[in-house]
Amino acid sequence: MSDMRIGGLASGMDTDKIINDLMRAERQPLNKMEQDKKWMTWQRDAYRDVNKQLNELDTLAFDMKLERTFNSKNVTSSNSAVTATASASAGTGDYTLSVEKTATAAYNYSESTISKVGASFDPDAKLSTEQGNLKNNLTLGQSFSVTTYNEDGTKNEKTFEVTGDKSLNHILSEISDSDLGVRAFYDKSADKVMIERTETGNFNPENSGEFLGAEIGFNGSDEFLSTTLGIKNGDNSTGTWKKAERGGTDAEFTYNNGLNITSHSNNYTLNGVNFTFNDVTDGNIKVNVKNDVSQAVDKIVEFVDKYNKIIEEMNGKTEEKKYRDFAPLTDKQKEDMEEKEIELWNEKAKSGVLRNDSVLENGLSSMRTNWYTPVDNDGNFQMMSEIGITTSSNYREGGKLLINEDELRKALTTDPESVHKLFAGTEEKPGVARRIENSIEETISSIERKAGKSTTLDNNFLLGRRIKDMDDQMKRFEERLTQIEDRYWAQFGAMESAIQKMNSQSAYLMQNFG
Repeated sequence: MSDMRIGGLASGMDTDKIINDLMRAERQPLNKMEQDKKWMTWQRDAYRDVNKQLNELDTLAFDMKLERTFNSKNVTSSNSAVTATASASAGTGDYTLSVEKTATAAYNYSESTISKVGASFDPDAKLSTEQGNLKNNLTLGQSFSVTTYNEDGTKNEKTFEVTGDKSLNHILSEISDSDLGVRAFYDKSADKVMIERTETGNFNPENSGEFLGAEIGFNGSDEFLSTTLGIKNGDNSTGTWKKAERGGTDAEFTYNNGLNITSHSNNYTLNGVNFTFNDVTDGNIKVNVKNDVSQAVDKIVEFVDKYNKIIEEMNGKTEEKKYRDFAPLTDKQKEDMEEKEIELWNEKAKSGVLRNDSVLENGLSSMRTNWYTPVDNDGNFQMMSEIGITTSSNYREGGKLLINEDELRKALTTDPESVHKLFAGTEEKPGVARRIENSIEETISSIERKAGKSTTLDNNFLLGRRIKDMDDQMKRFEERLTQIEDRYWAQFGAMESAIQKMNSQSAYLMQNFG
């Protein structure tokens, strides 16, 4: 088909307008296809919006199956020297303890400065250029080993090379980056090297016979650490060898005036309560653990509010009025309308896109049933109404839930475990939250079979296949319209040729016989 056609030269007819009017009639089925495709696209997107909401509710339903949701604990301490947190299984009440000693990390450092008086030592320069700036002897090409200990008594040992192409900071970084659990660094203002464990505790008792019980063990005859850096493994100034290392102690505390306990770290868990020792105490202190009912109430209220919101939206979509006089606009129709007009039209046209949808109605029915069906469990509550959660008596609210917070708080205070069983249940005997979770997952799966997800290929869900089929139909119909328009132009062209020929004959006759 040519992009430029001129007709009516012989007949005087507006051929272009006539053919456009004819094609407008021919195009009506294509417009209907475009509207049907738009409707299916809206329906697909509306389904996916529902699934987004259901997935959010599914996450909250999962939380309702967890013990910690109903048994969260509030912990207070009578002294800041000890702080604590409690798990859901922690026993409530007072915990009495005294801390005699906190755990410390072992450390050792240069006994004196390492630089020569008046010299400027550069820890980042190659050792081959800095030998003259060090106070004590430095022999290049030597090696030294460092040993640390694990909680089970096993050793970690690493050997390091002292070469002229390395700087002091390079070697100290090698120590820090190893798996020894040690941090080593040089402080320029103090002009000393510090080496320390990265975790607290005594893992190498003094009676072990190794390195005088030091946590960071090394051979005292190794020149680099002992002489060059001045870090001593032991001290024999009194005639008896004692380790030079400091720290490396375990925490020691007494529980309930009778149970003496040691810990490598300043954290210790007892009966579900995790104690943190910040300092020693002057006698006994008390840590109180009680159920945090407010947090549990907030979690349940959040879940119910989300459920009510989704119930309201899903009911609204299934009952939404459909305006049959407002079909989706085609691109051609939008060209003649203002943006506000298009917006108002689409608002009506999209209404009722999920009206009376069986998938949504079945999902709503299933979720409603889950709330008022008794739960078979060994707790003291079998019905939601027993803990203050009931269904609205107003049928227009479509099964919304009401919460009596006083009754709910009372149930959580007296028997949080039974409330948990009511919501969670078991796989064989599911509770309310588990049943709702199952209903949600079934509804989501049904919707995905119809509308897929944003990452799903079109041919893997029903509406995607229909939209794709509609695209193929529209493409074939557009090709057919092109053929029809070409035929119209050919027919009108033939008519114009015939009229032109008749006009020529008429002019000839008039000229010769007029």
